[in-house]
Amino acid sequence: MSNSIYTGSGVALVTPMNADGSINYPLFGELIERQIKGGIQGLIICGTTGEASTMTDEEHIECIRFAAEKTAKRAAVVAGTGSNDTAYMAELSMEAEKAGADALLLVSPYYNKTSQKGLVKHFGAVADKTNIPIMLYNIPSRTGINIELATFKELAEYPNITAVKESGGNVAYFSTLINESGLDIYSGDDYMNVPVLALGGKGVISVMGNVVPEVVHKICELCLSGNVLEAGRLQQKYARFMHAEGLFMDVNPVPVKHALKLLGIDAGSARLPLCDMDEGKIALLKAEMVKIGLL
Repeated sequence: MSNSIYTGSGVALVTPMNADGSINYPLFGELIERQIKGGIQGLIICGTTGEASTMTDEEHIECIRFAAEKTAKRAAVVAGTGSNDTAYMAELSMEAEKAGADALLLVSPYYNKTSQKGLVKHFGAVADKTNIPIMLYNIPSRTGINIELATFKELAEYPNITAVKESGGNVAYFSTLINESGLDIYSGDDYMNVPVLALGGKGVISVMGNVVPEVVHKICELCLSGNVLEAGRLQQKYARFMHAEGLFMDVNPVPVKHALKLLGIDAGSARLPLCDMDEGKIALLKAEMVKIGLL
C-alpha cells in the first residue's frame, strides 16, 4: 500500500449554489479556505454531500479543478468520481486526475448493483487507468450492496487502491477491515468517528465538518494522540447535532446547507429532486444549534 491519502480530519464539502442553481465559485473558495483554517486535512469534492449526482460533467470537473487550484496542496483534494457505469467512471476519474485531484473516491455501483466479482472488475477498471490513490466508498444504505472483506483484500492488491470510506455503521466490521483488509479505513459517519479512530482508523470524512471544521479536527487530533476519552466527551457534545436530531433530520445535504445559512453562510438550496426543509424542521435545527452554542 502506498502512502496514506491523509491522516485525521476530512470533510465532505458542500457545493454552494447561487439563487439560479448555478455553482457559486467565490463562496466555494471561501468555504475551502474556512476548512483549511479549521485544520481539515482532506477535502472531499463532488461527493454525496457535494451533490455530484446532479452536476453536469463540465461542472463536476470544474469543481475539482477549482478546488485543486485553491487548495494548492495545503490539504488533500479527494474527487468523487464514482458511478454505476464503469466506463463512464473510468473516463471521469481520468479527467479528475488531469484536473489536479490528489485522490479519487469511488462509490460502489448503485441500482444495477453487481456481484463481488463485478465489484473487483468495476473498481479495477479505474485503477488500471489512473495513477493517483483510490478510496473505495462502501455505503450499503444508498447503493444496496455491501463490499465484503474478501473483495477489499483482492482490491488491495492494486497498488493505487489504498483506502476505504466505510459507512455501514457496524463497529465489528470496521474492526475487521482495519485489521485485515490491508487498506486505510476512514469513518464515513460522524457518529462513528471516535470508535473508528480508537480502533486504528486512519481518519474521517465528516459532514459536520462543514459547520464546525475545528471541532472535527480536534476530535481527530485527540484520538490520534491517545486522548480517546476526551475525544469522546467532545463528540458527545455534538452527538444529537451530527445525527437524526440535526444534520440528518432530512436527506443530506439539505440540513447542513440550512445549518450553514443559520451561521450566515448562504450556500444556497440543494438541487432538485432535493428540496428545502419545512419551517418546523428548520426551527428544530436552530434550537439544537443554540443548545450546543453554535448560535
